[in-house]
Amino acid sequence: MIWRSTLGKKIVMGLTGLIMIAWLVLHTAGNLQAFAGPAKLNGYSALLHGPGHELLLLSRVILLVALALHVLAAVQLTLLDRRARPVAYARKTPQAATVASRTLRWGGGLILVFLVYHLMHLTWGTAHPDFVEADPYHNLVVGLRRPGVALFYLIGLVAVGLHLYHGAWASLRSLGAARPTPNPLHRPVALVVALGVWIGLSLIPVAVLVGWLK
Repeated sequence: MIWRSTLGKKIVMGLTGLIMIAWLVLHTAGNLQAFAGPAKLNGYSALLHGPGHELLLLSRVILLVALALHVLAAVQLTLLDRRARPVAYARKTPQAATVASRTLRWGGGLILVFLVYHLMHLTWGTAHPDFVEADPYHNLVVGLRRPGVALFYLIGLVAVGLHLYHGAWASLRSLGAARPTPNPLHRPVALVVALGVWIGLSLIPVAVLVGWLK
């Protein structure tokens, strides 16, 4: 079974990573419609939840399964790595290491916390001060109006961007579509995708705080 081998777990991480990256790109594009006004964003949401909403439900199920397998594979690979080398040996950090790769594990934990809060805040409304069903624009603006909440989103999105930068390249490498490189700047696709998602999503809480979205 492919899951039992280290290579198999890396392939699973690569495939599930690409699924989540695709979803993040689409999610970013959808949320940026907030800059076109309430009618545009609310109309987009109504379209997703209207006839054919079963596709949205299916995509969420696929995303949930991908997330669970991704986290499970990451945990198991970490445990295998520690068992193979229980005592850390002194070494200099290689030049190829980036902030993204060095913060990959704890950053992933932060992302999970951020994801749970985000769902409770803007999807389920249980952590929202004034959640209105079927009015995502209102929920977005009111929910991000508090500086503490907006700051938490911005911190969480930094973790998402760093994880995405390393993960996009690592996923392609695990699947044999990208060659290992000692130079982090030779990862243009990963860089463009990570910057696009990070900037796109970060613009929203910033826009709410400065009054561009209201």
